[in-house]
Amino acid sequence: MRRSVTALKGAAKRAAGPVASAALLLPLLGAAPSEAQSSAQPSAVSSARVLQAAFSSAAAEYGVPRSVLLGVSYLQSRWDAHAGAPSVTGGYGPMHLTDARTALATAVHHSEGLEDARGDQARSPLVPEERIPRTRELPARLTTLPRAAELTGLSPERLRGDPAANVAGGAALLAAAQRELGAPLSADPADWYGAVALFSGADDRATAAAYANEVYEVIRAGGDRITDSGQRMVMAAQPDVRPDTGTLGRAGLRAPAPGDTECPASVSCEWIPAPYEEFGDGDYGNHDLGNRPGSQSIEYIVVHDTEGAWEGVLEMVQDPTYVSWNYSLRSTDGHIAQHLKAKDVGWHAGNWYVNAKSIGLEHEGFLANPDAWYTEAMYRSSARLVKYLARKYGVPLDRQHILGHDTVPGPTTATVRGMHTDPGPYWDWSHYFELLGHPFHATAGKKGGVVTIRPDYDRHRPEYTGCTTPGTPCPPHGSSAVRLYSGPGTSYPLIKDIGLGTTPSIGVNDLSSRVSTGQQFAVAGRDGDWTAIWYLGQKAWFHNPAKKPTAVNAKGWVVTPRDGLESVPVYGRAYPEASAYPEGVPAQPVSPLPYRLPAGQKYVVGDKVPGQYYYAVTFDTSSHRVVTGKDQYYEIQYGHRVAFVRAADVRLVSATR
Repeated sequence: MRRSVTALKGAAKRAAGPVASAALLLPLLGAAPSEAQSSAQPSAVSSARVLQAAFSSAAAEYGVPRSVLLGVSYLQSRWDAHAGAPSVTGGYGPMHLTDARTALATAVHHSEGLEDARGDQARSPLVPEERIPRTRELPARLTTLPRAAELTGLSPERLRGDPAANVAGGAALLAAAQRELGAPLSADPADWYGAVALFSGADDRATAAAYANEVYEVIRAGGDRITDSGQRMVMAAQPDVRPDTGTLGRAGLRAPAPGDTECPASVSCEWIPAPYEEFGDGDYGNHDLGNRPGSQSIEYIVVHDTEGAWEGVLEMVQDPTYVSWNYSLRSTDGHIAQHLKAKDVGWHAGNWYVNAKSIGLEHEGFLANPDAWYTEAMYRSSARLVKYLARKYGVPLDRQHILGHDTVPGPTTATVRGMHTDPGPYWDWSHYFELLGHPFHATAGKKGGVVTIRPDYDRHRPEYTGCTTPGTPCPPHGSSAVRLYSGPGTSYPLIKDIGLGTTPSIGVNDLSSRVSTGQQFAVAGRDGDWTAIWYLGQKAWFHNPAKKPTAVNAKGWVVTPRDGLESVPVYGRAYPEASAYPEGVPAQPVSPLPYRLPAGQKYVVGDKVPGQYYYAVTFDTSSHRVVTGKDQYYEIQYGHRVAFVRAADVRLVSATR
């Protein structure tokens, strides 16, 4: 059972932001831009009329209420144009008009690289053969841009690159959906529920309704936001709008697939089970049956992106010879498919200790370019699911428990180089945690001793290479990641990760020298606009100017080696000591990673946990055991990835400087 550091000390409390409402309204949705935002975009007010006028013009031309058009656009893109770049599902512009024919990836990420998705040394490595998901005829939800071109007479190129044309295309699609339902082009937004539901592209009633419900939450709340192009968008709140949900009944959508899913009522969720089957010479897949949280606690929720198309990914997870995860989330409308019960253990994170104690979420993204963006619909649906799971299983809403696949540690030295890097630097962790009701904010003054990484995602655009071709610069894009140097300036070399054994670079998949939004580190020094942190056993510097900060001050607990120890080993998993294993369960090696935690350095703590190993190597579950040892570990934020140190090796101290 989890024993938190704060419980041990009895004084500190977990930092927590304002609790979001049951409707999951965006904290920023109804708020005016901050003074910093306004000063950063001096032309925002004067240029606001450009996009605002586009919505007004399209609404008038196609007979769609402006609030409906704005609400749909917000749920798709938060009114951002993304400079004409496609989303993970080939969607373009503020209305996310889709043209996915050229966006198909070559393989899903679990069949790429060297990572053993299972990550259990008690079994032979499980690395699926690289494969390309079968490409069927694209569903209608992925071809809305060509349809908009037919309706408007505008070229596909213009619909992709011109935000005003894109808005017009969205309005034309909504008007066409309204006519399809046999409904008038009413000026009352309440009459457009069915058309909004159809705009989602969903083919079942539950998903379409969940999408429409989100749009009407946006309409009721209103909004005020500066977009990625510096334009201020204002949408007046209409709290009294009550949509006519009966219009959806005329859409002819199918009923959702039956199944006992574990999802909140506010999302659309269907049961598409992953198989537990035996095949070959006693081999089996594609997951392990368990009894969580009865037999062992669920400590983590792991965020992945699929790098494969929805239909192909669903085929993969239903293949007994492949790997598995608990949930998949669709980009265009936020629809969720559950594949494993929370009690069972998926093979997804590349680290058996994390797999055995986590729930895995795959977010759709068939990435032709790793800088493609994710829809607001998927972010919101994912946040609803994570809040539900975190509340049910007691998972803290912080970056040491809500992990990206890219922050899961390699379990052994040999695996460090092969670990995956999704969802990468373009996943908007700041916005995600706002949706979770736990935004990242300062919790201390300059003497707090800890910093929480928090750049302004939209305006923080570090250079990356390799999105399409190795060494080629990626298009400018907002990022959650902050780059680290060996000294207080960009003339110093990038910080090196000795576990990777490569020269650090600014490649989009190179995690050597970067930290991510929400991660916390102990302060190691300050020099003007630069802040140093302890990172991978080194002093690492990042640019953190007062006027455009990339981190905020925080308080918390850290660990440092016990007195008299020059350094202590760092581990990629918290396994029990050998004497804890019962007869019939082979003891697993407690093998350190190629890193050390030197004396004098401090690292922020997540939880104190017992060493634990889930032995599950046979199809017959009668031999399965959860082994719990006496050795205790602290989870720490060591580098970009989390890690573990033995509690007996370190002291727990306050981070106040």
